[in-house]
Amino acid sequence: MKKKKRLSRSEALALYKTYVPVISEKIHHYHIADNGDVTLFVENKGIMNTIMQKIAAKPRFSQIHLDPIGSFIWTRMDGQTDVEAIAEAVEGAFGEKVHPLYERLLKFFEIVESYDFITWKKPE
Repeated sequence: MKKKKRLSRSEALALYKTYVPVISEKIHHYHIADNGDVTLFVENKGIMNTIMQKIAAKPRFSQIHLDPIGSFIWTRMDGQTDVEAIAEAVEGAFGEKVHPLYERLLKFFEIVESYDFITWKKPE
């Protein structure tokens, strides 16, 4: 079996910058407050969730509140804007507060992707 060539950090970062984050269908909807904070609404589906909704009055939708930086990033995810453009907007809005910029963005995207809140559109 042939091993896949592992990308260097700079190659991986260059590729990552060209990807476009897309909001997943798992997000039922989201709300942007007057102060810009975003709240995501995720439907609790499945048989166990349905049972718990009836027995323990578990809510049908979970609310996930994003911090100001996460909210800013979320509002830039329109399915057309790539990571590099989002990074430039974040740096313009928050300056040094978000450095190291790409490491923070990567961590944010890792977290929301792990919950299936986003998918990725690869560059063409």
